[in-house]
Amino acid sequence: MKKTKIKLSIIMPVYNEEKTIMNILERVKNSKIKAEKEIVIVDDFSRDGTREILGSIKDKKIKIVFHETNKGKGSAIRTGLQHVTGDFIIIQDADLEYNPDEYHLLLDYALENSIKVVYGSRMLKKENKKSYWSFYLGNILVNRVANLLYWTKLTDVETCYKLVDRELINSLNLKAEKFDFEPEVTAKILKKGIEIKEIPISYSPRSIEEGKKIRWKDGVDAIWTLIKYRFGD
Repeated sequence: MKKTKIKLSIIMPVYNEEKTIMNILERVKNSKIKAEKEIVIVDDFSRDGTREILGSIKDKKIKIVFHETNKGKGSAIRTGLQHVTGDFIIIQDADLEYNPDEYHLLLDYALENSIKVVYGSRMLKKENKKSYWSFYLGNILVNRVANLLYWTKLTDVETCYKLVDRELINSLNLKAEKFDFEPEVTAKILKKGIEIKEIPISYSPRSIEEGKKIRWKDGVDAIWTLIKYRFGD
């Protein structure tokens, strides 16, 4: 029997986001999609009051998991994967850089085309404001390395919005602990011979002063991760 009801699991890794956590959570809850939504929040041992805010949430439809030490974004996502039950998963950062109202763009594209992976590309929407030039150019370099190593044509390996079939992502044996999640999941999907489709999404970058956490060295780690998984497991 063909399954008619689709569930989207939204994993939100959180670290020190007391200023934005409730705002983004409301936007996630209110986003309109033609599917059931499941929200799983993983607090990675925040120290700024985020844990207290999350602890006060009484919504039974939201699963909240607390790390007892700071382990990194990749570890938080892997923890989240242990608690989701949806057909597809998507990652949502706890800031306001990405727009949850665009979940439906990725999910509809996946369902209409019967595909397992859709990335939301910030680079394909020309009107998007660019982040720091060092980050922008670093992202271009990461994309070029990925395309060279894996014979693909991706424009945004580092995007947060990766919609992936849950069974597929659970088969990847992910090991990422920090920001290396993005290149690792991309590398392992491509090594399975699965094409990654991209569609344009909106992006509103924040500054380091506003809490942006990724740094230039994470770009170096991303390139190393792509190389490592191209030639090993």
